[in-house]
Amino acid sequence: MRILPAAVLAFALSVTSAFAQQCGGDFSNFVNALRAEAVNRGHSQANVDAFFRTARFDQSVINADRRQGVFQLPFLEFSRRVISQNRIDNGRRNNQRYDSIFDIAERQYGVSRGVLLAFWALETDYGQVQGDFNTLNALVTLSHDCRRPNLFRPHIFAALELFENGDFDPATTTGAWAGEIGMVQMLPEDILTRGVDGDGDGHVRLKTSPADALLSGANMLRGLGWRANEPWLVEITVPQNLDWSRTGLDHELRVSDWEAAGVRARNGGALPNRNLPASVLLPQGRNGPAFLAYPNFDVFFEWNQSFVYVTTAAYFATRLEGASVYNAGSPDPGLSADQMRQLQQRLVARGHDVGGVDGILGRMTRAAVQAEQQRLGLPADAWPTRALLNAL
Repeated sequence: MRILPAAVLAFALSVTSAFAQQCGGDFSNFVNALRAEAVNRGHSQANVDAFFRTARFDQSVINADRRQGVFQLPFLEFSRRVISQNRIDNGRRNNQRYDSIFDIAERQYGVSRGVLLAFWALETDYGQVQGDFNTLNALVTLSHDCRRPNLFRPHIFAALELFENGDFDPATTTGAWAGEIGMVQMLPEDILTRGVDGDGDGHVRLKTSPADALLSGANMLRGLGWRANEPWLVEITVPQNLDWSRTGLDHELRVSDWEAAGVRARNGGALPNRNLPASVLLPQGRNGPAFLAYPNFDVFFEWNQSFVYVTTAAYFATRLEGASVYNAGSPDPGLSADQMRQLQQRLVARGHDVGGVDGILGRMTRAAVQAEQQRLGLPADAWPTRALLNAL
């Protein structure tokens, strides 16, 4: 590693910082600033010019970013919508077809095949629907937009490196609106750092190579903290006298302590890994389905931040490995999107951080709901109802 003199290093950092603070304004000027930053990072002017030559603003990307209403659905409705019999059948067929690849994923990276199959299914329908947004345009557009520029900006320069390696075409590479590429939808920086050449052709091609995509996904999950040979989600039954305020992802007990409190595996067998910490997860409250979430469950949030998506993906992974259809129970009616926004506004007014008033029952809103339920003497199961909305 070449060590720069302190003054030169300080200047380089100040220039990079100045570039990184930019968003909004004239789009052409913004792209020119990206070009200058790329050269400042050590890329040749010729490569930078070739890479950014086709960069365009894409309003459809902004529209997609603002339109994520599907995550407003509760767990039962969302999971029933996305876990179809066709996806289960295709999952079983792909499990057999790529058995040797899944063996490598499990042996080398410690990631269960059900987890990889679930992401493969929910992200792209096993590679059939990978997205048709130009990836470079998506990344540049989202970096220009001032809502979350720092999330997307690093991936522009990672894509530039992939371009220089022959693994990215700025004019033709397409994927999801948020810049993810390939069968398991990975962002350029993740491809650069976690990509695996699973088929041995000298390239990481996540759009066309199942071996590359699945092993890259496994390597990424391991890098995010996946723990080999441990469960992630187990369906349970819970006693009606359980202390609901101890449920939720912000509260953990050892599995053996949950057993002492009356929690049981729904299939009647013993709960696995009794010495591990775990959380009782009630996606739709104490009268709905119930799961025990192990440490590996948190890794799903490193892949996707949506509570309903993560819970569905984790549950689907268990189904693909033979688990039964969940017991849906009879959850209390939830809130509409408008009512959820009203609830979030009232929670914010009481000093809670819900991560934004968006009508989505995410992890932070659930924690705030549970705190207010406990304060008001309601069953503190983190499931918001009209009774809670009225009480606030």
